[in-house]
Amino acid sequence: MPNEHFVAPPNWEWYILLYFFFAGLAGGAFVIGTMLRLWGNAADWVTSRIAFLISLPLLLICPILLTLDLGKPLDFWHMLFNAGTGAPVFKTWSPMSLGAWALLVFGFFAFVMFLVALGEGGYVRSRALSRVGRLPTNVFGLVFMVIGAILGIFIAAYTGVLLAVSNQPVWSDTWTLGGLFLASGLSGAAATIMLLSRRQREATVTEPKLMEADRYFIILELILIAIFLITLGGLVTKVLGGAWILLWLVVLVGTLVPLLVEWRPRWSRQVSPVLASVLVLVGVLALRAVIIFSAQA
Repeated sequence: MPNEHFVAPPNWEWYILLYFFFAGLAGGAFVIGTMLRLWGNAADWVTSRIAFLISLPLLLICPILLTLDLGKPLDFWHMLFNAGTGAPVFKTWSPMSLGAWALLVFGFFAFVMFLVALGEGGYVRSRALSRVGRLPTNVFGLVFMVIGAILGIFIAAYTGVLLAVSNQPVWSDTWTLGGLFLASGLSGAAATIMLLSRRQREATVTEPKLMEADRYFIILELILIAIFLITLGGLVTKVLGGAWILLWLVVLVGTLVPLLVEWRPRWSRQVSPVLASVLVLVGVLALRAVIIFSAQA
């Protein structure tokens, strides 16, 4: 092991794995919802609403998981506010502090767009929500979504960056983790949206666009996986050795099979789109698991 790795392993377990997983999906869903508003048409708004409706619930799981991992419910809030004075605590040099504040600020954008989706879709009858639902139709609303999407990108990529700055073997030996977690988070979010949108007939018109976007996300993910393994050099055996190769096989199935299904329609006769989306999500989870746990083994 290189002598520059001197920090004790954080011993992150399943809570952190699930936090990384849901954070990627939450950020990715918001980004995709915004993309459909900016570059789609009115027919894509149904799917965009689904994206915004799932972003907030997925995000709310994250602080719960962080709290469970810390073991003390107040510790998460202590990363945001001083325990004695109640004043905000913002440490620009601390990745954990940046991440906690990013979750909080992004949560505001996700909450507003959740209300927008409720009002615009008429899911809840309320005059106030109906007014909020008109937000995306003006310039302010578009700017609001773009800022939220930038924060969503940060949230999805941040988990990988957090690993990279942890001064641990594997994690700090590559620069690819932020981009890799972002690409897989976007792919997982697209798969989740496709799964949920299949129940709404109006959303089926957007499915080809989601499948096309997911192809690019998966291709980028595969490229970054290859670069990740190359940049590890001699440490590559740490993530590929032993039983870890089985998780990598799951990752490959979760990327290559959906990619072929989306690229070659005749493959959909063998693998249903629903199964393809499930494989993507399993692959996204497996990718994070093998990177998190193999480095600590």
